[in-house]
Amino acid sequence: MAKTSRSSQPDMTTRRVQNVILPPSEVRGDGGLGGSTLRAFVVLETAARTRRDLSVSELSALADVPKPTMHRLVRQLENDGLLQRGVRGRLRGPGPRLVDFALDVLRYWAETAPRQAILQELSRSVGETCNLGVMDGNAVVYIERVEAKWPFGLKFEPGSRVPLHCTSMGKLFLSEMPSAKRRELLGVSTLHRYTENTICDSAALDREAAEIKKRGYSVDDQEFLAGVVCLAVPVRDADGVLCAALAISAPAARLSIGKALQQVPLMMQAADKLSQQFSRRDQRGLDKGARD
Repeated sequence: MAKTSRSSQPDMTTRRVQNVILPPSEVRGDGGLGGSTLRAFVVLETAARTRRDLSVSELSALADVPKPTMHRLVRQLENDGLLQRGVRGRLRGPGPRLVDFALDVLRYWAETAPRQAILQELSRSVGETCNLGVMDGNAVVYIERVEAKWPFGLKFEPGSRVPLHCTSMGKLFLSEMPSAKRRELLGVSTLHRYTENTICDSAALDREAAEIKKRGYSVDDQEFLAGVVCLAVPVRDADGVLCAALAISAPAARLSIGKALQQVPLMMQAADKLSQQFSRRDQRGLDKGARD
């Protein structure tokens, strides 16, 4: 039987070390790491996780990357401020740029945790899925989501985009626009008919926007997804400007429009709490800008 080369198959010592340092999902059967970007990430992750100085040879063995490639990769990561060297030229671990990135990630989670807590409390109270979204171009982007504890669920994740003209959050944003701007946006957008309830006429959407503006909430009565209803309320910043939309969604068989409307007071309370979170974040940004 031909002997397998080191470049195509990591030896048992390397494999054992990998299993200690790297999670199983990051150690592939062919010894590869799934592309240059993931390879660089795993090198940085390994350098941070070992919590001790490493030689390039040790890092090469841990990440199963050929030494010449590792030398080039380490040099680039050093130049970019993502790795730094300690005594005797050994790699100390994360560089200043990577440390700043890690702190930004921690700050992000510290800021989003209160929003998640508010959505979780609302979801428990109403018994349905809660969504938080912002407008991006001609769509709504989910930034937070808490799933209800039911077998049936809509598989949207933070980052998912949904249309403006047929969703409760989207129509809420449309209702806040001046009529001319709304008509211009709808004029260059494809008003796709998703269900038989979808409103695809600009004049009808104008009338719908006026009603939403008057009553202070928006309803999606199976307009985007057949069998699913949603209700959205505004989340405003300290100046009263609409900055996000808070919505609940559920199968129509479980949550009628009438029952959804009963949840508006609870949703408005949650929206007020979220408004405070957005206002604090904006104020922190202003304070930081003043210091800079």
